Amino acid sequence: MEKVVEICCGGYEDALAAYRGGAKRIELNSALYLGGLTPSVGTLLLTKQHTDLKVIVMVRPRGAGFCYGDADFAVMQADAEQMMKNGADGIAFGCLDKEAGLHEAQIRAIVEIVKRYHGEAVFHRAFDCVSDQDGAMEKLIEMGIDRVLTSGGRPKAMDGAARIAALQKKYGDRIEILAGSGVNADNAAELMEKTGIRQVHSSCKGWLCDPTTNGPDVSYSYTEEPDRDAYEIVDEALVKRLVETI
Repeated sequence: MEKVVEICCGGYEDALAAYRGGAKRIELNSALYLGGLTPSVGTLLLTKQHTDLKVIVMVRPRGAGFCYGDADFAVMQADAEQMMKNGADGIAFGCLDKEAGLHEAQIRAIVEIVKRYHGEAVFHRAFDCVSDQDGAMEKLIEMGIDRVLTSGGRPKAMDGAARIAALQKKYGDRIEILAGSGVNADNAAELMEKTGIRQVHSSCKGWLCDPTTNGPDVSYSYTEEPDRDAYEIVDEALVKRLVETI
């Protein structure tokens, strides 16, 4: 398998930057400052129209954790159907129960939608919240998940390298292991060498100023870095450097 760089994108402009930087696959989101939520269908349509990227669409209806009630999950099913119908190459999602185990019924329902359109089912970093990772991995394989995104259960993938390596060795011939969180051009090659994985997930984060973020008496800022007028973007130069590195 060839090495793959997947870029985590927060919108259409990010997708274009990832494309120009040489990435072949993206995870398309909105609201990256919340960990990534479902993007709009319009964002997907424009990305597919103007790039040849493989687009894995995040389906996540809200921030915080991954234990979804009936209303949230109904939205997830509807979003997954619309995204696949409009050209998504796959869906990234994760559904857990209150005990931090897999919510099998919900997972199977999303996988069924994805496979009906011949797409890829990706279980995202909800996996890092699971109490029994080995048991979960066996069940995800059985349920038809194609790929798992993980940091090895640690805040950053380099911190979880030993666990990622163990997962790759034990399950890598049956499911794809994608390492993410804190991955960049300075550590991606080392992470791949340490773990044996062939895929990395990176935000290649930069910042752009919007001078209307703060008014005299109101603020819509969500960050202190690099300044309170900034929002995060995919930095095309960082994407290119990462792609060239691996």
